[in-house]
Amino acid sequence: MRISFSGDYALKAILDLAQRHNNGLSRIQDIAKRQDIPLKYLEQILLLLKGAGYVKSQRGPKGGYYLAKDPGDIMMGEVIRLVEGPVAPITCVSRSCYKRCREEGSCIFRPIFDRIRALTENVVDKTSFADLCKKLPKESSMYYI
Repeated sequence: MRISFSGDYALKAILDLAQRHNNGLSRIQDIAKRQDIPLKYLEQILLLLKGAGYVKSQRGPKGGYYLAKDPGDIMMGEVIRLVEGPVAPITCVSRSCYKRCREEGSCIFRPIFDRIRALTENVVDKTSFADLCKKLPKESSMYYI
């Protein structure tokens, strides 16, 4: 599994919204600045996430984005698959994009790749954005001028 800029940005955008889940709307400019994501790129990612039902938006001067689901109900694996596709390292061990190969029965590498897929799924499919938020350092309550 390889995570592209798109996947990385999607994970960061969801995490940013998860951190502020009970604080109302987040402006796209603020998300872009906090997560160091180019604004135009973030617009495309948020449209994809919105289309998939992970985020919602509100228009207007006081508008912004918010999570459509509780952060505990969104797993990393879901977002990765949405943006990147299957997490399996090769298609003959994929659960969602399986393709049989000629050497499947005798391939020495297949069991290893299947194990890699299973281990990866075990991590990303059991890690919610609520879990990730708990691991983040607490934001400082001090303000600097």
